[in-house]
Amino acid sequence: MEKLTNKEEEIMHILWKLEKAFVKDVLNEIKIDKPHYNTLSTIIRNLEDKGYVGYTAYGKTHQYYPIVTKEAYRKGFMNTAISNYFNDSYKNVVSFFAKEEKISVTELKEIIDLIEKNK
Repeated sequence: MEKLTNKEEEIMHILWKLEKAFVKDVLNEIKIDKPHYNTLSTIIRNLEDKGYVGYTAYGKTHQYYPIVTKEAYRKGFMNTAISNYFNDSYKNVVSFFAKEEKISVTELKEIIDLIEKNK
């Protein structure tokens, strides 16, 4: 899966939320740093070129929809992050969050329970 820019990722989150949308619908969802209509249209076409978005044509206008699910993207994103920043170690990931106090002992116990249930 080709990496997305921050703006492309923002647009994908909107398309995942809306499920299908015209450019104007996506534009209406952007609250901060709203791009020009033509710029947004180009970003969406780039997402199409990268294989993330498909469309249905209605005359000259297109209704876009995500081809890649949010779950598939998240999995790829996490695998890349874990590989690049944590030496492919989930232990290092959990340790990082524990050190940053982003995960509690209770949550760690819940994770252990999940792992044991899935064995």
